Amino acid sequence: MKYPLAKYILFFVLIVLSGTIAAQPQKSVRRTAESKENVAYLFTYFTGNSKAEEAIRFAVSTDGYHYKALNYNNPVISSEKISSTGGVRDPHILRGEDGKTFYMVATDMVSANGWNSNRAMVLLKSNDLIHWTSAVVNIQKRFPNNENLLRVWAPQTIYDKTTKKYMIYWSMKHGDDPDKIYYAYANADFTDLETTPKQLFFSPTNSACIDGDIIYDKGKYNLFFKTEGNGNGIKKAVSDQLTGGYVLQDKYLQQTKEAVEGAGVFKLNHSDEYILMYDVYMKGRYQFTKSKDLINFSVVDQDVTMDFHPRHGTILPITQPELSRLLSQWYTVESVLQTAQNKSINKNNIVLDSINQKLYLPVNYGTNVKAFDPQFNTFKQIGITPKGKIDFSNGPVKIKVSIPGQQAKTYEVSVAVANNPMLKGYYADPEILYSNKTSKYYIYPTSDGFDNWSGTYFKSFSSTDLVNWKDEGTILDLQKDVSWAKRNAWAPTIIEKKVNGAYKYYYYFTAAQKIGVAIADDPAGPFKDSGKALIASKPRGIKGGQEIDPDVFNDPKTNKNYLYWGNGYMAVAPLNDDMVSIDTSAIKIITPDKSFREGTEVFYRNGKYYFLWSEDDTRSENYRVRYGFSDSPTGKITIPENNLVLAKDVAQGIYGTGHNSVIKVNGKDEWYMVYHRFTRPKGISMGSAAGYNREVCIDRMEFNADGTIKPVRPTVNGIKPIH
Repeated sequence: MKYPLAKYILFFVLIVLSGTIAAQPQKSVRRTAESKENVAYLFTYFTGNSKAEEAIRFAVSTDGYHYKALNYNNPVISSEKISSTGGVRDPHILRGEDGKTFYMVATDMVSANGWNSNRAMVLLKSNDLIHWTSAVVNIQKRFPNNENLLRVWAPQTIYDKTTKKYMIYWSMKHGDDPDKIYYAYANADFTDLETTPKQLFFSPTNSACIDGDIIYDKGKYNLFFKTEGNGNGIKKAVSDQLTGGYVLQDKYLQQTKEAVEGAGVFKLNHSDEYILMYDVYMKGRYQFTKSKDLINFSVVDQDVTMDFHPRHGTILPITQPELSRLLSQWYTVESVLQTAQNKSINKNNIVLDSINQKLYLPVNYGTNVKAFDPQFNTFKQIGITPKGKIDFSNGPVKIKVSIPGQQAKTYEVSVAVANNPMLKGYYADPEILYSNKTSKYYIYPTSDGFDNWSGTYFKSFSSTDLVNWKDEGTILDLQKDVSWAKRNAWAPTIIEKKVNGAYKYYYYFTAAQKIGVAIADDPAGPFKDSGKALIASKPRGIKGGQEIDPDVFNDPKTNKNYLYWGNGYMAVAPLNDDMVSIDTSAIKIITPDKSFREGTEVFYRNGKYYFLWSEDDTRSENYRVRYGFSDSPTGKITIPENNLVLAKDVAQGIYGTGHNSVIKVNGKDEWYMVYHRFTRPKGISMGSAAGYNREVCIDRMEFNADGTIKPVRPTVNGIKPIH
């Protein structure tokens, strides 16, 4: 269909006018210039070693330091559709020389198939950062003489101004040779390599070099890479040519002693400073460092935040229209609401109900909910009304969120004080003590949040009222302080004793499935290990279970001290007067019944010895506490008809309640139970990982007239401060 020229002109004028009016009427020429200016950053990354995690994800930032995941941290491109293996890793993104075309390359690999399983890379191209075309290049099939090729890793792209082509460089390993970095040129469509791969760089020490990243600065090409074999870390080589002549600068550039990989360098917008970031992959985190000369780097982790855990990725500066396009496509109202930054909010426990459009923000004790600003940390294109300090004391407040290109949503937002969890962060297996020396309460938990319970240190927290807790820091570090075990720091217990008129604290702890003891003069440490395991083998007749979960108890009737322990069995033995050894001839197995799993807790009340224990598995939502009682600290244990003390509460979203301790306060018959639960609300959806992402809580424990324990109801609100 054809139109007269006048209609074309009119149509063009209407488009310009409508776009200008929408964006603000003045200075349309300036707006065009600003649209090319980089004002934000796009972070592309993958998240882990499972197939579902080996996919390209996006996050954005306006300052290069604070990043927010797009698309709920889900993939923005299907690995199944673009790869030959079903997974992609190590994505690198580049803006083309025309300023509007984008190139991305990634490793075509699923790690579950083995680290020597892939032979291909994926090439992607886009004009808008939203829609991508892709192609797979299998090096072994595409080029001859690669019969013994084992792997093709971490491709990246750079524009060669000499050849006016896009050069792709990556590491390859052939047979017994170390990994070396190669390069080749992509074709014009960015769907294939048109030149045979050539070696770009190899380690002078003949060790592996992987994860190359080339940055051009001040007339020089800086090739950052990871070394392996003869010392592991990030180094760089420098050349005045892109395709050769790189000279190693033999200096490690990472600012940590932890294992690192995936170096990525980008320049901050409107600045002469660079960021060197890398994947601290054994710890599940990233480190950011800053430099002006690409030689000396200083850590800036304290300035960096992310609402996701990236693996080996890269960052691209982007313009305002590009940021708006990404937000419109992949950012959501729900993402905005979860950015509440007020320091009073316990961010792990935010509950967002997208079906009923409700948001619950739990805040610390003492927070003024009559004038509370959630401080949603978002982008300037996004509208939030009302903003600032809001009165939440009368119930939920309706807050409207608008994102360009999307329909606005209104959520009912509630803000309420929640004293559970009592400790902020991931902790478990809590032991509680009242210190007569300091007149304070102390919590001694397992440091949690580590995959497969792999924590290696213990902390302590103090309080005068059981609600407001002070972090006393690390009191025992297996790596530094314990010679006989370096892993699995679990489930401690403690007792205060007076020795020759001075207070002593005996701290029994699990390490590497053995039990040790450390001693201190103060309840907050520092503690000194005795130098050997106290319990290192199974009691006679016991074939299964583990030597974990100690509990120490002083019998008020005899002043004798006892140690209990066991997983799958409950053992008890008298402690010798030195408190660092047991009477091995008096070890006794007093397992109450088949419900016993672990986590023994013993206390005395009104002539009865109470025994509490955890049933099921800490990874189970049905982990719970049962009890029995006895006339002796060494049994036999009588089990009441209804002996379930603590269990999940589905209505409140509380699961996995177990491994408790108890405390009597105020010199009265006033008791509290301290226990752990799955992190709320995410724990129930985490699978087995919920078992090592736990939180410590406290609730009131009461007794019936006959001495039986009333069921403890786990709560979100917790308790009020005691006086």
